[in-house]
Amino acid sequence: MYRTLRTILMLAFIAAVIGAVVYSRIVAYSLAPTMKSADFHGLAPWEIPIAYIIDYLSHGIICLLFAFVAAGLIYEFMPKEFVTKRMASGKAGYAIGVLVAPFFTVCSCTMVPIFAGILYSGSGIGPALAFLLMAPAANILTIVMTGEMLSWELAGVRIVAALITAITAGFIVSRTPWGREVEKRLRANSGFTDAQVQGQVSSVEVVKPPLDTRLWTALSFGGYLGRQILPWFFLGLVAVSYLEAYLPEELVATHLTGIGGVLLASVIGGPLYTPTLVEIVLGKGLMDLGMTKPVMLSWLMGQPYDVPNMIATSRIIGWKPVITYALVAWSFSVLCGLAYGLIAGGL
Repeated sequence: MYRTLRTILMLAFIAAVIGAVVYSRIVAYSLAPTMKSADFHGLAPWEIPIAYIIDYLSHGIICLLFAFVAAGLIYEFMPKEFVTKRMASGKAGYAIGVLVAPFFTVCSCTMVPIFAGILYSGSGIGPALAFLLMAPAANILTIVMTGEMLSWELAGVRIVAALITAITAGFIVSRTPWGREVEKRLRANSGFTDAQVQGQVSSVEVVKPPLDTRLWTALSFGGYLGRQILPWFFLGLVAVSYLEAYLPEELVATHLTGIGGVLLASVIGGPLYTPTLVEIVLGKGLMDLGMTKPVMLSWLMGQPYDVPNMIATSRIIGWKPVITYALVAWSFSVLCGLAYGLIAGGL
């Protein structure tokens, strides 16, 4: 009886969150903050972040709840054994890597241990790197927030750009002498045979816990993500509130537009690391001040080659593969920004 009641309550909560998102879409209710620079005039400095956060929560709490609940459900119910086996086999590894990566709603640095586990399971370095680069750039949490806070067109373009970049970077590294050397070394250290690398591993039947336990695990993981991300997220909101209140619009319009803006954004969007979602909040503030969409795309594509990510990854595969994928990712952040500008306008 207790388990049944517990399951019903959790399913009701999940249904309510999903229903709220669906209803907000039906009535076209904005889930992004609505305050503009002029709205901050007359407010004391200490009042500015409070007003902005209240404005955000009055609109964005539904989106945040949905994103974290969805992340938890995907984490718990996604068939991890199938994914690991397919990536380890080398068959359609790139497709598995880039299609599964968006369901890992973590930042770039948190992806590094998962990346290492995939490599040591026998995956080729190409699919593993595609997975590493795709997850922070286009996971479900960042795409939902990009769509709601910036634009759904930009969110769609971000997915396509991240997909192309991840596969290309992984493929190029896998064809380099140092990439092949990493594969050989890690497979030797892990003790995998060639047959195992081809997916001929014995299967182990996993006994899954009851539904109420799995639902609780899913919601708990969503809560864990919230505790990890939200402090940085609200810090980002504070920073954005002051940006919108005090940053001169002409400064953004001068330096964060056009070809020069794309080049600048590609440099500061990557090495100057901002945690997951914070770059979206900062980006919204800059777009409100005049930053163009092509420049914003280049900014958003920088996260997978941030400095903390590269340092952590270098401990696993060395600096040559890291520098290689970073250069490829940077090049594509520029190329995709310029291509988007030429196709959609805004350069």
